[in-house]
Amino acid sequence: MLSWQVGAVKITRVLEIEVPVAYYPKYPFIRGATPEAVKAIPWLYPRFIDEHGALRLSIHALLVEAPGLRLVVDTCFGNDKKRRMLREPLATDFLAQMASVGWEREAVDVVVCTHLHVDHVGWNTMKQGDSWVPTFPNARYLIGRRELEHWTAELEDAEQQDVLVDSVQPILDAGLAELVEPDYRISPEIRLTPTHGHTPGHVSVVIESQGERAVITGDISHHPCQMAHPEWCPDVDVDPAQAIATRRRLFAEWADQPVLVIGTHYAAPTAGHVKRDGEAFRFDD
Repeated sequence: MLSWQVGAVKITRVLEIEVPVAYYPKYPFIRGATPEAVKAIPWLYPRFIDEHGALRLSIHALLVEAPGLRLVVDTCFGNDKKRRMLREPLATDFLAQMASVGWEREAVDVVVCTHLHVDHVGWNTMKQGDSWVPTFPNARYLIGRRELEHWTAELEDAEQQDVLVDSVQPILDAGLAELVEPDYRISPEIRLTPTHGHTPGHVSVVIESQGERAVITGDISHHPCQMAHPEWCPDVDVDPAQAIATRRRLFAEWADQPVLVIGTHYAAPTAGHVKRDGEAFRFDD
């Protein structure tokens, strides 16, 4: 299990699944990331592109242990949920993996959802009989106010409404949700920062401790190829122009700086540093 130390803060990755994403011209996951274009980025191989030329995508949560705080950032797909992106509902050992590193679900203090897409809120809840109940019963779930307002109004998006019903509404009903602004400070070491574009209320998580700094990206970038081409957008970016501007701004801010960048969907090694590479950027360990 991958982990990193940032001052007094420890961050651990819990992998749910890894997904190879092939390029389909009619329905590309990331527009522009054709097999030919990706081959022109040699530093992606072999860690971020598989032997068949597919993009490696990781679905994982990040456990952040700071002084007096246990925080889970993004909660993957979850078990037992029918999702269009999955052939069948998952039945993983996600909670057992957490417990194996000393994280019982009852001991989690805070859950952060960087946004409310299907693969970031799944383990907010778990199946209990015929009901969905909070997986982390003693936690505060921090949900962006603007994010919730946006998706609640998207009534024509049937799957997103299903996600709200089984993975968000039970948290609201249990009184565990705290609607926050995008610059909310969680603790002396951890704060949210607005990184809109992928969704209207998208946030990233900034960790600063003992002179060291890390950032958990959320979905400002799904794959390191977007460092070489920040203009490459997945179809799920709600506002592509803003998403591109956010990527360009943050990659430039982090480039050649001692900032540990932890990609929410980056395959192992998952974390590294942004380096300038001509007019664009690359991702180094």
